[in-house]
Amino acid sequence: METKNILIVGVGGQGTLLASKLMGKCFMEMGFDVKVSEVHGMSQRGGSVVTYVRYGDKVYSPVIEKGEADIIISFEQLESARWLPYLKKGGVIISSTQHIDPMPVIMGKAEYPEEIINKIAEKDVKIISLDALSLALEAGTSKCANIVLLGAAVPYLGIEKETWIETIKSTVPPKTVETNLKAFELGYNAQ
Repeated sequence: METKNILIVGVGGQGTLLASKLMGKCFMEMGFDVKVSEVHGMSQRGGSVVTYVRYGDKVYSPVIEKGEADIIISFEQLESARWLPYLKKGGVIISSTQHIDPMPVIMGKAEYPEEIINKIAEKDVKIISLDALSLALEAGTSKCANIVLLGAAVPYLGIEKETWIETIKSTVPPKTVETNLKAFELGYNAQ
């Protein structure tokens, strides 16, 4: 299988690392060679966080270069725009509509851009946007917005839905399984 490249982008504390852990585990259990590389940045202060996930028959490097990402899963709108140059032609962005002000906006030195999702779509990019935070709250907690986005990404990942469900069951803490599975279903059905 040709190597597939996924970027998971967001802001510190949004659960990007759990999403990448679930992906890595699922792809490995399916027999793929997997490389996962996390870049935390200033994650504890609300800074940008990116994780590279690459899988295929043989993966030699964990890094994804500009124009190579098959899928970008974005936990926040502005991160979708920031990482757009990494999307390959024909790739897809799955983005939460969540809006988190970066430090320059908080400090009054910049304004949060308007209509980010629409501006990306105008560039002839396939973008699927969903209110992952509201769906997570519907599932029971804002903490599972990451699983909502994972559910929305499944149709583009080439692995059956049931396999993802089993990976979630075996990875998240037992007391959170039901909530995470509900979040996954809500994301999967949101398109």
